[in-house]
Amino acid sequence: MPYTLLIGNKNYSSWSLRPWLLLHAFGVPFTEERYVFDTPEFAAEIQSRKRSPNGKVPVLVDADLKVWDSLAISEYLAERHEGMWPTDAAARAHERCACAEMHSGFQAVRNWMPMNVRRSYPIAVPREDVQKDIERIQALWTEARASFGSGGAFLYGKFSVADAYFAPVVFRFDTYAVKCSPVVAEYMTAMLAHPSMQQWIADSKAETEVVDHEEPEHIYAKK
Repeated sequence: MPYTLLIGNKNYSSWSLRPWLLLHAFGVPFTEERYVFDTPEFAAEIQSRKRSPNGKVPVLVDADLKVWDSLAISEYLAERHEGMWPTDAAARAHERCACAEMHSGFQAVRNWMPMNVRRSYPIAVPREDVQKDIERIQALWTEARASFGSGGAFLYGKFSVADAYFAPVVFRFDTYAVKCSPVVAEYMTAMLAHPSMQQWIADSKAETEVVDHEEPEHIYAKK
């Protein structure tokens, strides 16, 4: 049976995007169940832990097994479907480090540049802590492209886990008009043109729900 992936709003849920994109880009059969944030259904099915062990999304359901962390889902899928990690050991180690850094870090970007696929909200001068995150992310992408990206347009050449993992940041940089180096801009162009990213964009624009506390005006009202 195909996997089932429990996700949140596509416009806002950066964590949901990662495993969805990995499944979709590699043509792995799955069904999605979307639960809208801040609704009674989300509370009853997800936050109650009825469908999600930690009360959050995403959750990958494989028969009786539930995998409830986006990085764990990526590893679980990569064990079962070839090509999601690079074959080269050095590239694979570097990529795992990059994904782990993204998984646990860049809190300023998360807080002050929430993913919002539908919006354009240029920020001329980011906060100092946000700018530090931006610089580190761009350095990480540049290093990956220079050291391991000769085989294609993506971070490690061919599309892989890292691209799915940094996809929310690509959307953030696009939404908030982040100033990028030529290497980073070229990578973002390739990512935004990817058919699976285009599908996520279309799905996000088709959503009608607005979560006020995830909108830029609400975030920057706290400034």
